Formats: sequence, C-alpha cells, structure tokens
Amino acid sequence: MLYRPVGDVELGLVAASAWSAFPPRLPEQPIFYPVTNVTYAREIAERWNASEGRGVHVLRFRAREVDLSRWLPVRCVGAAHHTELWVPAAELEAFNAAIVGPIEEVDLGSVVPRRGC
Repeated sequence: MLYRPVGDVELGLVAASAWSAFPPRLPEQPIFYPVTNVTYAREIAERWNASEGRGVHVLRFRAREVDLSRWLPVRCVGAAHHTELWVPAAELEAFNAAIVGPIEEVDLGSVVPRRGC
C-alpha cells in the first residue's frame, strides 16, 4: 500500500483517469514521490498543500511489489516515518502500470499512524 498527498488539481487529474493513474510530472518536478505510510502523507498534505492553498487530499493505492522493486530502496528523508520511493518522472508511465485496482481517497478523519524506517 502506498500513499500520495495531492492538491485539488492533481486530485481532479487522477479522477479524470478513472482513478487509475497519476498525471505526468511538470517540468519542475523531476521525481514522483509516493510515500509508504498515511501519517507522512497526511503531514505533507496538511503542512505543504494546505499552506499553499492546494487542498488537503491523500490518495491510497496498491502496486505490484515485483514492479516496485525497480524503485527501491525506500528512502527515509527525515523522521523515522518519512519514507518514500523516488520514481523518475520519465518512469511514471511504468509506475502507473504497476498500480493494482483503483486509487482511492483516504478519509483523513480516520488515520491510524504506522511504523516507519
């Protein structure tokens, strides 16, 4: 299970894909960062997206583990629960192909912390 904090625009683009893919990165976004736990995703959404007026949304999705190995190791980028994958923007199409089932929006009122790195 992976998570992605998104703003209103990106949420709309994911919805437009029938909840099956993330949109291409913008030129100033060379890396796509799915995170490994909902606590970290929520922090990003609340601290960064909300402060920039972009909406507070967290998406959750599953991906085939065998395909995700391409983007390992999981990176710990701060506190123990700040863990994420680094997917080069040029590989986002392959990443999207690894997604299994629909991308869903998380109910932020029912978040349970998970252990990190």
